[in-house]
Amino acid sequence: MKTPLFTIFALLAFAGNSILCRYALKGEAIDASSFTVIRLVSGVVFLVAVVMFNNRGKFDYKQGSWLSALFLFLYMATFSFAYISLDTGVGALILFGFVQVTMVLVSLLKGEKLQLIEWGGLIIAFSGLTILLLPSATAPSLLGFILMTISGIAWGFYTLAGKGSANPLLQTANNFLRTIPLVALLILFTLDTTEISTDGLLLALTSGAITSGLGYAVWYAALKNLSVTQASTLQLTVPIIAAFGGVLFSSEIITTTLFISSSLVLGGILLVMIAKNNSITNDSR
Repeated sequence: MKTPLFTIFALLAFAGNSILCRYALKGEAIDASSFTVIRLVSGVVFLVAVVMFNNRGKFDYKQGSWLSALFLFLYMATFSFAYISLDTGVGALILFGFVQVTMVLVSLLKGEKLQLIEWGGLIIAFSGLTILLLPSATAPSLLGFILMTISGIAWGFYTLAGKGSANPLLQTANNFLRTIPLVALLILFTLDTTEISTDGLLLALTSGAITSGLGYAVWYAALKNLSVTQASTLQLTVPIIAAFGGVLFSSEIITTTLFISSSLVLGGILLVMIAKNNSITNDSR
């Protein structure tokens, strides 16, 4: 029962990050840099405290990796700045669309071959993102799209790095801890634009400690019992949850363009995942 519960919690946490970040930035409760900094630092404090509590004051600094920390920081920083100009659902769609594309491309680089139906699924998914970018009153900004694309690629690599983690909580805590030098650099370069209200601080703290720190540790725990295909497919629910969250908390609307684009992107990637899962099943017989 742990894996389904962990998975549900993690997916809700992922959507929660989009909702919290967009809500904070849309209302100008905090600037994007400060949101990122507080999110990461609060995640570090929360995770290290939990690990030390569970291990009677001891902390093993050898877990995690600097590369994973770089992916984590890159994901969070570009995520925050992208949400200055993107709606909640649109941002989550671009993010997780490129998460899946990244994971599929990594599989290709490792020597896996795609079937014709899988190539068709990728083409459908990219057509959905293309429709989203067509000139219209609701088209996302190009800069926001690029930033969220980078964020999605970084999160894809971070997810792949966590597959098979022996100690998800400790590994996540160490990854967060290793982002501190990068956080210091971000503060240095954006000090003049700092703007933090009480509401913004609380939103960033919640995102850092609960929906990021705890959420990612739980996700790493769930990944131990999920295949890459299952993990990829399950994350396709996040843009849908985030879009409805944007409607409820940020007064956003689900446009026809977003609906069509989402259907194509999620449907295309789901087609890839189903085809790959069938291929794995047939190979095991």
